[in-house]
Amino acid sequence: MASTAPTEAARGSGRRLTSATPGYRAAVLAMLLLVYTFNFLDRQILGILVQPIKAELGLTDTQLGALGGIAFAMLYSTLAIPLALIADRTSRSWVITISLGVWSAFTALCGMATSFWQLFLFRVGVGVGEAGGVAPSYAMIADYFPPEKRARALSIYSLGVPIGLAGGSILGGFIAATVNWRTAFLVVGVAGIVIAPLFRLIVREPVRGMSDPAPATSERVPVGRVFAILARKPSFWLMGFAAGFSSMCGYGLAYWMPSVLIRSFGFDLFTAALYIGSTLLIGGSAGVLLGGVMADRLGGADKGAYAKLPMIAWLVTVPLFGAGLMASGSPILAWAFFLIPNGLNILWLGPVTTAVQGLVPPPMRATASASFLLINNLIGLGLGSWIMGAMSDAMTASMGDDALRWAAFLALGFYLVAAGLMALAIKPLRRDWWDQRGA
Repeated sequence: MASTAPTEAARGSGRRLTSATPGYRAAVLAMLLLVYTFNFLDRQILGILVQPIKAELGLTDTQLGALGGIAFAMLYSTLAIPLALIADRTSRSWVITISLGVWSAFTALCGMATSFWQLFLFRVGVGVGEAGGVAPSYAMIADYFPPEKRARALSIYSLGVPIGLAGGSILGGFIAATVNWRTAFLVVGVAGIVIAPLFRLIVREPVRGMSDPAPATSERVPVGRVFAILARKPSFWLMGFAAGFSSMCGYGLAYWMPSVLIRSFGFDLFTAALYIGSTLLIGGSAGVLLGGVMADRLGGADKGAYAKLPMIAWLVTVPLFGAGLMASGSPILAWAFFLIPNGLNILWLGPVTTAVQGLVPPPMRATASASFLLINNLIGLGLGSWIMGAMSDAMTASMGDDALRWAAFLALGFYLVAAGLMALAIKPLRRDWWDQRGA
């Protein structure tokens, strides 16, 4: 088949695309973005609901940090690799569809929890479902879009992070303020369940390497071979741990900032939701898109640019975020300080996810992405919110309600660690790039 139109793509669930029109590629990217938005909406909504959940269930900040971190991350991270292996060998579209249905169902169940351990187990279930969503999506985008447009496509997909984070804050805050926190979980969970079959109807499986200059082999690659290739590439490990330390602060701030605004800035729940949601949506969206555009422009001439861009962004993030946290007496000034770093701290998404795709041949991309996400999420998502919560509890006796703000301020040091690791990745990345090696 020489070409495949969108109408043909809509027929028959088993057909694999060998080419796609620009319009259909855009439709696929839009659906993947929608699913990714729900991915982050469902994980972030807990952050805006921390205060009413804490009041009703009598939880500590350490327990709430565990709900936002390790409860979600322990199976989300580890199951991502076996699910990515299944996706690399079968249909990534089906894996994403089933995953969306599972995590949405468990999100709805969170609204029925009556204790810490019930909520903990339901959050584990959300993580199990979301484990199958991201890595297969990265791989599908790499197949639908050619190398010179790949970072921008991955950046558009990564808009799901700021849109989902902002949506979780604003929608969750509004529903909790007007009804209750339980209804917020139920509404977003049911919405995801409704979207799942629509996604499967629209998104068809592309042939591996469909948009690469050279045709990709269709052989099934042993997982040991994927790990062996990645193990020999220092850039993979440096970028993975850099992203992990960055995410410790990024996920922790996204989870706890609504509570910081309530405790240290004196906001009510819905005002905090609008305040943090606006900085995430405006700043985050601009940062993600800027990262993709710059990576596409600079990465063609220098593969090291994929690591250099995040390094610079994190170094600028620290002083601006710190200034915002200390400006509690002037909320408008603090909003301006928060706006820019909320974009810079996730600018890395387009460049780094593109670089991971570039380290391995097309049949290995989902597994390579899942391996990267394992490092990033176990460190960042698993520990970030929990460490900030534990630091807050430890300082509460001396600092009272301001303890959480100081915990967030101290956590900014993780961005400096991330920048240092990413600086070390610049030179190895130039050597490790798969296209240059001709492997």
